[in-house]
Amino acid sequence: MTRELDVHVGGGFDALQARVGDALRRQREGEPVHEDHLTFVDWDAFARTMTAKRLELLRYLHRNPQESVAALARNLQRDYRRVHEDVELLTAAGLIARDGLALSTGYDEIRTVIAL
Repeated sequence: MTRELDVHVGGGFDALQARVGDALRRQREGEPVHEDHLTFVDWDAFARTMTAKRLELLRYLHRNPQESVAALARNLQRDYRRVHEDVELLTAAGLIARDGLALSTGYDEIRTVIAL
């Protein structure tokens, strides 16, 4: 089963409320609802989080789950401190899953919707 994450950039509280309301309606109608959403308040917040290096890290981690941050830094040939910072931020955002020291991504695809 492919796990997908919908990332929303902007859109405000009304858009969030509409997504939740739609999911609740579908569930009441008997449809199984299994959705994961991550919302950034605006483009600046998204851009501070999803840098090119962090996207590269996520792609690598998706293909190659790692036993630790140190192993990930070695395999990416990047400074440990920077990789640790990236992992902490991406974990807090829900983009990296941790099991003890082990790291993996919980999603096969990230779809991004940017409100204008």
